[in-house]
Amino acid sequence: MDILIKILQLLLSLSILVIFHEFGHFITAKLFKTRVEKFYLFFNPWFSLFKFKKGETEYGMGWLPLGGYVKISGMIDESMDKEQMKLPPQPHEFRAKPSWQRLIIMLGGVTVNVLLAIAIYIVMLAYWGDEYLPTSEVNKYGITCDSLALEMGLMNGDKFLSVDNEVVEDYAKIPLILILDKAQSVQVERDGEIKNIPIPKGFIGKLIKQKKPSFLSVRFPYEVGKFGKNSPAEAAGMLVDDKILGINELSLQYFDEFQSQLKNYTNQTIVVPVLRNDDTVRLNIDVSEEGILGVYSKSPMHYFTFAERDYSFAEAIPAGFVKAYDGVGNYLKQLRLLFSPEVQAYKSVGGFITIGSIFPSTWDWENFWRLTAFLSIMLAILNVLPIPALDGGHVMFLMYEIITRRKASDKFMEYAQLVGMIILFGLLIFANGNDIVKLFN
Repeated sequence: MDILIKILQLLLSLSILVIFHEFGHFITAKLFKTRVEKFYLFFNPWFSLFKFKKGETEYGMGWLPLGGYVKISGMIDESMDKEQMKLPPQPHEFRAKPSWQRLIIMLGGVTVNVLLAIAIYIVMLAYWGDEYLPTSEVNKYGITCDSLALEMGLMNGDKFLSVDNEVVEDYAKIPLILILDKAQSVQVERDGEIKNIPIPKGFIGKLIKQKKPSFLSVRFPYEVGKFGKNSPAEAAGMLVDDKILGINELSLQYFDEFQSQLKNYTNQTIVVPVLRNDDTVRLNIDVSEEGILGVYSKSPMHYFTFAERDYSFAEAIPAGFVKAYDGVGNYLKQLRLLFSPEVQAYKSVGGFITIGSIFPSTWDWENFWRLTAFLSIMLAILNVLPIPALDGGHVMFLMYEIITRRKASDKFMEYAQLVGMIILFGLLIFANGNDIVKLFN
């Protein structure tokens, strides 16, 4: 069921993005009285799931969910309609329009994708507001580190101060800033002293390769939220809301400390002091051979106060533009990493499995729309890359035409379109091949 929910969210999100993208081409073509022969969601080799014709345009849905398309008269595109191009240009055809009009038509899709992201952010901010966990809140208890963070030089209990001496207010953004801004160091407070931790060479590449980039976690006390089935701790008399204080004579304040030590006491009886109301109660508990007590802690978010901001619709408009602008900047930085020999981010490029995995396993509309806005920005940027067969490839040739006042021949455009499609299919195979390899690693 979890996988089905992810797939449904992915298909719905992609359908929305494709329809809006192609509508951008459609509406600008209509604006300049250019005939649109087909408007399709998904591709339809051999057959369509359904189709109907209204006016001069055939609307339909294909069966291959790799995107969508509009077929514009007199344009060399993925349809490779060479017969039409052999005939003299007609006034309603793309090739008969001035270069500036053709440029606007080609940029229509990516423009609408960016506008869609802005619109989503505006509505989200107006409806849900904004919420984040301040780094200052995390520093009440300090951080916990995985093996990669420990390798970097951080320690459990460090209080995170800054990246390259710049304070990061939103704790969740720290990994992203480390990756995208090529940070040189982080500053933490450790045992009352400020420490400067240089980021080792090659660390960012390792961070990108991690399946879960949140290599820093929050630290929190160990209070009982609920018990598992056949819990040794519940059988020994532990209660919900008890605060666990240690093992035997070893004082342990935090959940991560307790979990780290407990594995040393498998198949042993331990004394666990707990704080219950204002009294300390000592419980004799038999640790299972798996090294567990059958205790679920309270959610870490129980211990922190989130920063919240509500927006009126008028306030959400400029804030939505800022979010979209930041999203474009961050994605451009991510693309830059693909060409970094040190980072080797191309090894982490993924296809549909990777994209689908970013959706949660439960249906959450706030997360759905946030991810859809991000994917809309991603689709816009990828489409303006100067690769033939993408919008950016057509834009590149149109800019050449505008500057030199020389139009590329139809034969050249046919070959360029073919080369572009080969490149795109190669990238598609590479990205989804990476996904398959990751499944077995």
